[in-house]
Amino acid sequence: MSLSVHRAAVVAQKRLTPGMIRVTFGGPGLSGFASTGVGDEYVRLFFPDPETGEVVLPIVDGRGFWSWPEGRKPAHTEPYTVRRFDGERGEIDIDFVVHEGGRASEWAQRARPGDGLVINQPHGLYEAPDDIEWVLFACDATGIPALGRLLEDLPASVEARAIVEIADPAHELTLMSPARLDVTWLHGSGNGIAPSRLPEAVGAMKLPARPGYVWIAAEQKAARPLRRRMRHELKLPGDRYSVTAYWTDHLAEWQAGWSALDPAIKARIEAAWASDRDRDDVADEVDAILDTAGL
Repeated sequence: MSLSVHRAAVVAQKRLTPGMIRVTFGGPGLSGFASTGVGDEYVRLFFPDPETGEVVLPIVDGRGFWSWPEGRKPAHTEPYTVRRFDGERGEIDIDFVVHEGGRASEWAQRARPGDGLVINQPHGLYEAPDDIEWVLFACDATGIPALGRLLEDLPASVEARAIVEIADPAHELTLMSPARLDVTWLHGSGNGIAPSRLPEAVGAMKLPARPGYVWIAAEQKAARPLRRRMRHELKLPGDRYSVTAYWTDHLAEWQAGWSALDPAIKARIEAAWASDRDRDDVADEVDAILDTAGL
């Protein structure tokens, strides 16, 4: 089975802040791209090999699992939020956090009109109930593109609070929303430069008693205690919050730790996710295992 993908070309590149670059993609290869309409929808970007320019895509089996063609170098791939989709122009904006050592970030910094890559179909996660009167958003820099689009999609009747953690005050972006919006910026923490202050900042907040929703996107070790707080301390129903790990700090070290993990423990984690058990119960179990393993 082949992967459903689109071949896109760079139309423009723009520096939004010292910490973020926007790349606009277009071209006839995006003619069949169908947005989900969900504000935090994301795609996988498959980058060309810097030496050959080739993009080697995965093979997808009947269960949706990926494998790679033997004897060929797989394309580097990473998930990114669709910041804007313009169906009439056939264009997509994707915002990249600027950081050292990131292959996608470095590609975006060098991107010029005509450069190409491959994009798959989008998937959205945001599912706030229809009755919400307030929303709490919390994220680091990686979540800003999704945050910006989600805020723009809110109705004017909603009260929105956003806590955004960035490396430097110069990285602040103007966030707009029809909703009543209050934004708190946390400077100089998280984002790979210092421990995240998001768990503390969110934990200090008292949520309104009225119907609402919490959306959190952060580094995985910051996301873990936040999910526990929503589920176990505040006891929010599962449809009232979403906590997503957008990235992993010191990824190479984490991968080395995962590789060294007892195979029986890894098999237990994989079996838990493959089961038909409640997803939140599985997440509790897996988080506890990873915490114990220091991952």
